[in-house]
Amino acid sequence: MTTNPLPIEPHVLTMIAEGRHGDPHAVLGAHLSAGEVVFRVLRPLAETVAVRVPAGSVALRRTAEWVEESAWRDVPLVHEQDGIWVGVALADEVPPYRVVTTYTDGSPHEVDDPYRFLPTLGEVDLHLIGEGRHEHLWRALGSQVRTYDGLGAAPDVTGTSFAVWAPRAQGVRLKADFNQWDGREHPMRQLGSSGVWELFVPDVGSGTRYKYAILTTAGEWLEKADPLARWAEDPPAAASRVHASRYAWGDDAWMDARREGALVREPMSIYEVHLASWRSGRSYDDLADELVGYVTDLGFTHVEFMPVMQHPFGGSWGYHVTGYFAPDSRFGDPDGFRLLVDRLHQAGVGVILDWVPGHFATDEWALARFDGHPLYEDPNPQRGWHAQWGSHIFDFGHREVRNFLYANALYWLEEFHADGLRVDGVASMLYLDYAREEGEWAPNIHGGRENLEAVQFLQELNATCYRRVPGITMIAEESTSWPGVTRPTSSGGLGFGFKWNMGWMHDTLEYVERDPAHRAYHHHEMTFALAYAWSENFVLPLSHDEVVHGKGSLLRKIPGDRWRQLATLRAYFAFMWAHPGRQLLFMGGEFAQEGEWAESRELDWWLLDLPDHRGVHHAIRDLNRAYRATPALWAWDADPGSFRWIDADDAERNVLAFLRRSSPDADASQLACIANFSAVPLTGYRIGLPHAGRWEEVVNTDAAAYAGSGVGNLGGVAAVEGEWYGYPAHADITVPPLATVWLRGASHA
Repeated sequence: MTTNPLPIEPHVLTMIAEGRHGDPHAVLGAHLSAGEVVFRVLRPLAETVAVRVPAGSVALRRTAEWVEESAWRDVPLVHEQDGIWVGVALADEVPPYRVVTTYTDGSPHEVDDPYRFLPTLGEVDLHLIGEGRHEHLWRALGSQVRTYDGLGAAPDVTGTSFAVWAPRAQGVRLKADFNQWDGREHPMRQLGSSGVWELFVPDVGSGTRYKYAILTTAGEWLEKADPLARWAEDPPAAASRVHASRYAWGDDAWMDARREGALVREPMSIYEVHLASWRSGRSYDDLADELVGYVTDLGFTHVEFMPVMQHPFGGSWGYHVTGYFAPDSRFGDPDGFRLLVDRLHQAGVGVILDWVPGHFATDEWALARFDGHPLYEDPNPQRGWHAQWGSHIFDFGHREVRNFLYANALYWLEEFHADGLRVDGVASMLYLDYAREEGEWAPNIHGGRENLEAVQFLQELNATCYRRVPGITMIAEESTSWPGVTRPTSSGGLGFGFKWNMGWMHDTLEYVERDPAHRAYHHHEMTFALAYAWSENFVLPLSHDEVVHGKGSLLRKIPGDRWRQLATLRAYFAFMWAHPGRQLLFMGGEFAQEGEWAESRELDWWLLDLPDHRGVHHAIRDLNRAYRATPALWAWDADPGSFRWIDADDAERNVLAFLRRSSPDADASQLACIANFSAVPLTGYRIGLPHAGRWEEVVNTDAAAYAGSGVGNLGGVAAVEGEWYGYPAHADITVPPLATVWLRGASHA
């Protein structure tokens, strides 16, 4: 060992020790100079420090002889300044080495040195991040378990690389389990002008907890969770966790079929689920058994999960996100969520995830003012703060922020095999004056109220997702009449696959909430949606939003005694399932949940022990089976030719009757839906039909199997030639009170 190491200016060493140096690797680690290797190690609390290297010059040249001469020797270091230790060894190249440290307990601690490794992000990564076009951002930033060749006969080195975007930070340190949450030992380096800080830490693996300590320009240290962490601690703890997936997927058949499919031409019946309150205390593993079997039996084609992204407050239902890349740790690790999705796919059920790109949580340890300045949020308070929801709004004009969001969408679609994303709060993103009074917002450059940057983001998001992941769908929760939500981006639309039809939901719920004696005066509430039904590809949502905050359950919205409530609900569901658009039902609705939904308690499962509530459950099961077996209800759904009124004007008797067909061909399969929302049975009720012959009664919501009265058209009905309301044939049928009947006609040329 020599005693004349390369000198470093004291102020530089001070910057290293204080975490203010943008490139600690330039000082720390091993550096070759004129036949010597200078080692510098940062150990502020150490009693002694040494580096352990292979013995002999042969080892330093990494020749074959080193395999035989495998002894190691220690090079002691001396304290230089501010916890930095230094020493020199004679060598003609930098050897592999490890650091041996003793503290006050006297026990040696041997670890590899993070500062001997090259950056784990390449120039292409940094270029794409700077351009806002890194579509696999999660593979560059966040924490990644990696293994490096140990060189020669040295053992391979496994550890975790950490990388975070904090462009205005003075310095970034790692605080973690492996350094007893003392970030002084692990300052990170800034990679050029990218704003990315990086460090590879050997001997660190899956499960390790960590945070970033970020030094702001004001000199304040902030502790932040990793924005791209794949796992997190259980709330209220807030650290991020390293996770390396070991999951082996078993849904190849589903994924192959998905790539060739298109949901606008396929059946889609959605069961919306809040994981914590479907059944209490269930893990992802539990749900992979219980939920999968339940949904499969009911016949839904898809489940839609309310946000599963990490969020600290359960009462937000997941809509105030802090960990966009981490499945909710309350239910298990990320591979547990993979198992749940995989099992659903293997059972033939698709998975849609509720996704929240419009706003994010205010918790000081998360995205808010991430590097001491507005970074993810819009710095303009008129655009960056959502007063109605008490949350920050993303800066859609910032290309790195847009990249964070659309890469996050791809992450869930690719890494977790999600079949679609339901994008929350699209209207709040589209309008600058959303939930704002006069004077609280400023017009765009054209003088309008449209958020042009958000429009660009949504178009970019949808175009990217559909290009990268064929067969998925993007669904907009958009409550206004914004034109072209589901029009392709190439034609100036937003590019979504579907839009929630909030107008249909509001109108029809208001109708069924009225007493049957008053419904005749509000008939248009059930027919108005057909005036715009093909302006977009629609989902008809009876979601969680309709059964909270004093609105009561679906059952309790309906007037009358319990028999009338249940009968009306069954009739309404059958009307909905036959109506143009895909259907979505929030959990509990399938058995007529009694109480208003609360995220803190599970559903009223005891109701399934009651025959009348079990009847609603059986009706939903049979509706789904009949729906999937009837292409007339979905194969041509996006075309107005798939629908024709039989009678839209029988307001006096509260009857709505219409025809669905599967294609424009003359012999297409057809289904007639007749809904009677009066409390009076109708016998000999004449309807027009497209052809004579036998029409099978495939659904009757008054059936005894559903705890109904059993009135109906046993054996089907016979249509005869003879014009009626513009149809060439007609039939006289029975329509029970507060019931919907489906009649399916055989193909007829």
